[in-house]
Amino acid sequence: MREAELNDLDAVIAIARRGTFRAAALDLGMSTTALSNAIGKLEAGLGVRLFNRTTRSVSLTDAGRVFVEQVGPALQDIHGALEAVRSQQITPSGTLRINAFATAARELLSPLVLEFLRRHRQVHVDLVTEGRLVDIVAEGFDLGVRAADLVPSDMIAVPLGRPQRYAVVGAPAYFATHAQPRLPPDLLDHPCIRVRLPNGALFRWQFEKDGQSAQIDVNGQITLDEASLARIAVLEGAGLGFFMEPDVRADIEAGRLVRVLDDWTPPRSELCLYYPGRRNPSAAFKAFINLARELGSKGGTLGS
Repeated sequence: MREAELNDLDAVIAIARRGTFRAAALDLGMSTTALSNAIGKLEAGLGVRLFNRTTRSVSLTDAGRVFVEQVGPALQDIHGALEAVRSQQITPSGTLRINAFATAARELLSPLVLEFLRRHRQVHVDLVTEGRLVDIVAEGFDLGVRAADLVPSDMIAVPLGRPQRYAVVGAPAYFATHAQPRLPPDLLDHPCIRVRLPNGALFRWQFEKDGQSAQIDVNGQITLDEASLARIAVLEGAGLGFFMEPDVRADIEAGRLVRVLDDWTPPRSELCLYYPGRRNPSAAFKAFINLARELGSKGGTLGS
């Protein structure tokens, strides 16, 4: 089977899995137009439509559903065979797809991902960030990055030596006119930047000290779902914010933000790289795992 034909089959599976051409195109690293053209040519060659398309949605036709049900398992076998061949490579090459939440991606980009690319020039890394916890196998990823307590039990985890911690912060100008909270319930007297989770629920700020825990449903005039936007709002004095520590560490150190309730935000589970067991991992996959283990053994730092 030619590589172009295999790519067309992968494209069908990606669209069926993701539900839109745009999302599938992002996963496949190609433009939506190129993906649409490829599917059009495949349908023309088969003489049958695989997808019903409207301006708002994409769905499988009956023929497309049968096609995916029969081709999907066979395609997994083909990719397994290709991985078996690639595992014989000495020089790492090819593409690694990694899923991570945004904070973890930012924290690991330099010490792990960019260091890996410096060492292995023939490898391409496709790093996808999203807040929801995904099934990395079903979504076509090689690896995932999450806090240790969120790693699925059937996955192999590699600790990265980076415990996660929250931080409550406010701008110096804000605290010039507002008293600093001493206990988590004091936050109810402050305007706070509310956070919406990927599932649509509002996040309750979580605290713990000496065996006591608290979850505060804070008040505020604005709700955001992206840490970089919340950081801007806090820097502008709109209220207090609740962040993963790496997202505001530089601001705290530079004095742009003031940290409060520090004793109520102890270290939590460390970051882990995780993946399903593989019989024939590629040279690139093995090299990345080895570097991740090196990172973890050195407490989250690597030399150049």
